[in-house]
Amino acid sequence: MKCFVSFCLSFGLLLPLQATELKPVKLHLVGDSTMSDKPNLAYPERGWGQLLPQFVTPQLTVVNHAANGRSTRRFLNEGRWQLLLSELGKGDYVLIQFGHNDSKQSDPARYAAADTDYQRFLLQFIADVRERGATPMLASSICRRNFAGDGSLKRDLADYAYAAAKVAAGSEVSFFDLQQHSCGLWQQLGKAAAQPYFIQVPADLYAKFPDGTSDNTHLTLQGASKMAQFFVRDLKAQQHPLAAYVYRELL
Repeated sequence: MKCFVSFCLSFGLLLPLQATELKPVKLHLVGDSTMSDKPNLAYPERGWGQLLPQFVTPQLTVVNHAANGRSTRRFLNEGRWQLLLSELGKGDYVLIQFGHNDSKQSDPARYAAADTDYQRFLLQFIADVRERGATPMLASSICRRNFAGDGSLKRDLADYAYAAAKVAAGSEVSFFDLQQHSCGLWQQLGKAAAQPYFIQVPADLYAKFPDGTSDNTHLTLQGASKMAQFFVRDLKAQQHPLAAYVYRELL
């Protein structure tokens, strides 16, 4: 019987007894393409928020509002933030992760400087969530696979990671440094070994990229799973209330 229970747990068929006693709660995810759901499962790209439900119990409902190409500014100006607030309930949690598109100075509709507007938008998000009796959380954006000629990793989103950490500390909000976790892993692995975590597709296979593509920003199943793993491990390390809903750290 013990072996049967272990087998079921490994496939998510049974949950630990304490998990069945948890009260239902919602975690809303707010971010960009590195976090968002990818409905086309025939294409290898995944967002880490899409994989997060595989690590937590059914009592934690993950509501993924993240969308491709969004920054703090665009998420707000498009009405996506207002839609989230309309769905937010007292006792819910909201995890906010931006940076990739905020850094695009050539696009005024998305650009938000790390030392000014980006922090201002994050502070507004935090205040709005708290006003509705929910709990805000911040995460830094994940690291791109962008290596210099000498083999060192270019941390081109470091300013945004620092800004998010600064806002989190000043607002006493839980912070999840996925930038540091991911940068550290890519640097440890090196350029070649880090490649399977990112999209690399050959020519003449996908209509979207008939000539193939090498994408060092967007994640494969392997990359998205790793980022979700980093997040749930941080929940446990911080003894965050949502850590009680984590029932495994490995897929």
